[in-house]
Amino acid sequence: MATINNNYLKLKAGYLFPEIARRVNAFAQNNPDAAIIRLGIGDVTEPLPAACRQAMIQAVEDMGQRENFKGYGPEQGYAWLREKIAAQDFQARGCEIDASEIFISDGSKCDCGNILDIFGDNNRIAVTDPVYPVYVDTNVMAGHTGDANDRGEYDGLVYLPISAENNFTAEIPSEKVDLIYLCFPNNPTGAVASREYLQAWVDYARANGSIILFDAAYEAFITDPAIPHSIFEIPGARDCAIEFRSFSKNAGFTGTRCAFTVVPKGLKGKAADGSDVELWGLWNRRQSTKFNGVSYIVQRGAEAVYSPEGQAQIKELIAFYLENARIIREELTAAGLEVHGGVNAPYVWVKTPAGLTSWDFFDKLLHVCNVVGTPGSGFGAAGEGYFRISAFNSRENVVTAMQRIRDAGLV
Repeated sequence: MATINNNYLKLKAGYLFPEIARRVNAFAQNNPDAAIIRLGIGDVTEPLPAACRQAMIQAVEDMGQRENFKGYGPEQGYAWLREKIAAQDFQARGCEIDASEIFISDGSKCDCGNILDIFGDNNRIAVTDPVYPVYVDTNVMAGHTGDANDRGEYDGLVYLPISAENNFTAEIPSEKVDLIYLCFPNNPTGAVASREYLQAWVDYARANGSIILFDAAYEAFITDPAIPHSIFEIPGARDCAIEFRSFSKNAGFTGTRCAFTVVPKGLKGKAADGSDVELWGLWNRRQSTKFNGVSYIVQRGAEAVYSPEGQAQIKELIAFYLENARIIREELTAAGLEVHGGVNAPYVWVKTPAGLTSWDFFDKLLHVCNVVGTPGSGFGAAGEGYFRISAFNSRENVVTAMQRIRDAGLV
């Protein structure tokens, strides 16, 4: 009989979001008349921007003409999309990023896990706590950890607690770590990182030969001009960082699937014999072997994001979700809850009331208010006692959900 990857057996229970779905589905089956409002998973609700739709329609027409038909595209992505990304997302902000350093993919979630293919098994890996579960679970699957303890913490990972006491920005470790996951604007807490804070991490990484895996999936929600959108705005970051970006939240591509990863040329890691090896070549080899690229049609839709019309339309989308976040933040505060985030980010991080656990508060919101959020403990042990509310929904649903919570008198 074929053997399995035993590392999967180390994973704690179900992945967070399937467990939420299981509980919600059970409640819905027992309460078929309940009008459930889902503010848990960070999925968008508003239609794709018109500029993207029109570009994709034209791309479909291209595929119907022999002279314009596209088969296999370049694994790294079409140059015309990578050049626009380099110019508008990076060079316009003073970042020295070339189009050749950008790899188009079908999701930053995928890339955050797949990037582990090019790193060894003996790295010390640091994650914040709470943290986006994909960072932890993919390392477990890859065999980079031991078993989990009673708090759900895996042996072999270095956990960096974040809380209201440190403004949800982790202290730089005193010990040496090799891989560092940073996410700003942060999922799940909604915190942002100052230029000075990111500079401290870059200085640490360069001094220790570490690599920062920087998840900037929510950078479009930054409205404060003092807050960096990219790790590459920080001097020295090319020597120590890889950045993940996505079209999912800024342009609503959650179901369309398009993202990209930036691997600077010259960024290096160590081989087993102690020699330096450039990571760009390893990631390019990995993608060329295991990935056939994002479809021509989708990449044309992503390219339209950078048109004047596309830029105006995604600004409207971002403003819409940020207004939802403002409503959530202010209404929950008025209801007497302690609230964080939701200013330069689409997530509001709520302290659970009356000593309730995260899952107890989840169940109470579901059963009393018919509102779904995300238990903070699902993001790590330090997330216990907190709860994430997503701004990704219709205005009507957000307003209704907040009214239900206020009327319930949960505090």
